[in-house]
Amino acid sequence: MQLSEPSDEIGNETETEMVGDSFARHPHDVYRRWREEGGVRKVRFAGAAPLAGWVVTGHAACRAALADPRLSKDGATEAYARHEGLPVGGPGGGLTSHMLNSDPPRHTRLRRLVQQAFTQRRVADLRPRIEAHVTTLLDALDGTDEGDEVDLIARFALPLPLAVIFDLLGADPAAHGILQVRGHTVSGDGGDGEVSVPTAEAMLERLRALIAEKRARPGDDLLSALLTAGDGGDRLTGQEVTSMAFLLVIAGHQTTVNLVANGLLALLAHPAQLAAVRADPSLIPSLTDEVLRHESPFALASLRYTTEPVTIDGTTIPAGEFVQIALAAANRDPEVFADPDRFDVTRDASQHLAFGHGVHHCLGAPLARLQAEIAFAHVLRRFPGLRLAHPERTAEWQDNPRHRGLLTLPVRLR
Repeated sequence: MQLSEPSDEIGNETETEMVGDSFARHPHDVYRRWREEGGVRKVRFAGAAPLAGWVVTGHAACRAALADPRLSKDGATEAYARHEGLPVGGPGGGLTSHMLNSDPPRHTRLRRLVQQAFTQRRVADLRPRIEAHVTTLLDALDGTDEGDEVDLIARFALPLPLAVIFDLLGADPAAHGILQVRGHTVSGDGGDGEVSVPTAEAMLERLRALIAEKRARPGDDLLSALLTAGDGGDRLTGQEVTSMAFLLVIAGHQTTVNLVANGLLALLAHPAQLAAVRADPSLIPSLTDEVLRHESPFALASLRYTTEPVTIDGTTIPAGEFVQIALAAANRDPEVFADPDRFDVTRDASQHLAFGHGVHHCLGAPLARLQAEIAFAHVLRRFPGLRLAHPERTAEWQDNPRHRGLLTLPVRLR
């Protein structure tokens, strides 16, 4: 697809609303106002990772926008970097050239090849490994004293998906520890994971070394399968394999960290819901969907821009404008979810858009769900007295508007 160059000025015809640092603490109040006032507007978010563009908030509008081919992903990251005066090309000189940042037909080809390796069977086969990792992490917590304060992100929600990704890639954590990174702990703008350029370059070096190992000695892992995936002679290039591995490490673990931590916080902040799940563990799949709806791990979908004028929810966005699709706002739209600010593990939340919609629906969604469901079940069973260490304190959230993730989750286990 031939793309028009995004405009040099955001807001030359429509006033841009400036969003301050308080947004991270109360985003749903802002999203509610935006939905009620019209659903689409120009916004510039303040903070360490500046973000700007048209924001879409209503469920129907967001769902349609996610599947609209006129909202392009191809080259959007580089175009936005040029617009903001950031280094062009992204971190690692090509680490962002994966299917999440591409349009059909290139996206169609990449997704077809990756799906040959990232199968449902491969995800299902990870269950015993995930359960073993969960057990190991919880065993390490089991020896804490009754009054000890534990950060469930640092001690559980973060190391779990990292361990699973290492298993998935067939990597040795001792040899490839540089892959361990979380978005809010590093600076700079590297896309959805917010990884600094030096960190990304170091990751690129380790990923290339790991890929070389798999070429020489293939194993029963996703990385080896990506290297051999093909159809009629078509194979992923070395850069495409590296970029896909980078996407798995960054976006893959970030989603699961936020999903697990957000879910545990929601349960501990809503004792009646916690009691319901404890009484009926069969509610855990429903709990997982409700967490994805109530506090979507990715609040804003990955960047798009218009290749021609597009009318969304009655507002026409000119060609060459950046568009942010607010998944968190769509998932609390009262037109779809009754009493949307209420956390309710018994509701049918299956229409949530936390994993996107259309051709870019998250390929790793089944793995994220599996990890969360195992994590919730084991934590609730192991620690019946689990409670917030400081229930009187307001939760601290990452200040990046793209993510909805806690900085810490201090608890007492007994």
